[in-house]
Amino acid sequence: MSAAVSPVILLNTIDDVAVARAMIRAGSPTGIEGLTAVDQIPRGHKVAVRDIPAGREIRKFGQPIGVATQFIPAGGHVHLQNLAVIESDHPYQFSVDIEEPGMLPPENCRTFMGFDRGAGGIGTRNFIGIITTVNCSATVSKYIAEHFNRTGGLDGFDNVDGVVALTHGGGCAINTQSEGYRYLARTLQGYARHPNFGGILMIGLGCETNQIAPILEHYKLEEGNRLRTMTIQDLGGTRKTIAAASEMIKDMLPGVNSAKRTVQPLSGIKLALECGGSDGYSGISANPALGYASDLLVRNGGTSVLAETPEIYGAEHLLTRRASTPAVAEKLLSRIDWWRDYTRRNGAELNNNPSYGNKLGGLTTILEKSLGAVAKGGSMPLKAVYEYSEIVDQPGFVFMDTPGYDPVAVTGQVAGGCNVICFTTGRGSVSGFKPAPCIKIATNTEMYNHMREDMDINCGDIVSGEDTIEAAGERIFEDIIAVASGKKTLSETFDYGDNEFVPWQVGAIT
Repeated sequence: MSAAVSPVILLNTIDDVAVARAMIRAGSPTGIEGLTAVDQIPRGHKVAVRDIPAGREIRKFGQPIGVATQFIPAGGHVHLQNLAVIESDHPYQFSVDIEEPGMLPPENCRTFMGFDRGAGGIGTRNFIGIITTVNCSATVSKYIAEHFNRTGGLDGFDNVDGVVALTHGGGCAINTQSEGYRYLARTLQGYARHPNFGGILMIGLGCETNQIAPILEHYKLEEGNRLRTMTIQDLGGTRKTIAAASEMIKDMLPGVNSAKRTVQPLSGIKLALECGGSDGYSGISANPALGYASDLLVRNGGTSVLAETPEIYGAEHLLTRRASTPAVAEKLLSRIDWWRDYTRRNGAELNNNPSYGNKLGGLTTILEKSLGAVAKGGSMPLKAVYEYSEIVDQPGFVFMDTPGYDPVAVTGQVAGGCNVICFTTGRGSVSGFKPAPCIKIATNTEMYNHMREDMDINCGDIVSGEDTIEAAGERIFEDIIAVASGKKTLSETFDYGDNEFVPWQVGAIT
């Protein structure tokens, strides 16, 4: 670290805490005039910049992140031992920060090389997908995909990215009038029409609750060259199904392989904004840098999709201010209310975050984590709020209601049409998420260097003062375009991403 760079980062002049760039030993100066560390402050953790009485709110990012449970001296370590969450109780303002700066005219917008699927959107990849309606058809579907991916079944079809089996643990013993059924069916149809698939085969057992025919009928999906279906019971068992499905996919391959990338506007990109394995730097480096890239994408006509409702809790008031209309703000708050009721019904609470790894990295309360997570969404107006796995049809910056659990959240975003994912991480997440390419963005240089084979972009130099949010955001934006145009992410080079399809299971399984 340069001698000119302070050992801590003070994010807002009204904050009660600063964040350590590296470990600070007790008795060492913090870089803030007159402030010496009373305790050892681990890197990414918080140090009090002034005396904080017990019971007083503590601010970071210029916003409350909790309340002091005991007196904290200036220079003290602020974490689990002396900081507790408080119920989010912000005065909500609607649609007061909705200026839309710098939208580019179409002739000045950037382009990428994508697969034009006509009314189905623009693809960034060219997979064949096998969608299972029920867990009972999962094994068969995996065998089929394995045959093509591992035994030369794709030889000569170099323009096909692979065959991916989208298997899950549900599909039966579920009420067809329930939320859980609607979420599952909506997720499956979203993947069935996803532009990153050149062909889809949907396989069921035959007797399950989640039948193929109602999905096709309700969501107006038509069988044809691109979408085919079958059930194991109708075909006479597993081996006959594997043989029949393999022949169907062989029949699809020439057509899928013939698809070509052509010049497409950035309005064809729907970007999933995700974070996982967060640390004390997430809201300082990678998340705001991704937010800057999100703004650039939106200015160029694209769409960015923020998600993880439990991880905006405590920061939702910042999004309601950016809602394009009061109705959008009201819908966001209605989803927060749904989560309050949902967690109450299940004996949980919205502030049961951060996770173990988050806390090791310096995050103490869900309010602190949420304020950093919202930074991924940049500064553009919030145009729409979607329920889980609904098709995203509004360009610009939007929000999707999902759990905070990464595989479930991203599954919903991809079902909604997201064809590229940016995933920030401070602890080292390693997921893949086929059929959408996933760009991993590290919040700190130590972890980036330690996990170089899995991290695509490093934002850690923002923490050390050697980089800026704007410069890092530009790099992320350029990488989004390159990846959308065919550049492989690191997880793709290892062929990761087969097991991250995890639809949200809500409700009773009987």
